[in-house]
Amino acid sequence: MGIADDARNKAEDLKGRAKEAAGAATGNDDLKAEGQADQGLAAAKEKIADAADKVKEGVDAVKNKLSGH
Repeated sequence: MGIADDARNKAEDLKGRAKEAAGAATGNDDLKAEGQADQGLAAAKEKIADAADKVKEGVDAVKNKLSGH
């Protein structure tokens, strides 16, 4: 995952936490749920990016082995 992607996911997570807190403080269940959804989306994006990084590492390892590096 690139630094920019990591920063965007963290910002989305923080935005979701803020929405959830604001919704809880004001009794706005819709805003609270929206914040939780934002956090879930950020977490899912992070897991996908981590999985993609692992796949890339595996592909690079195979390429290096086949090329003799």
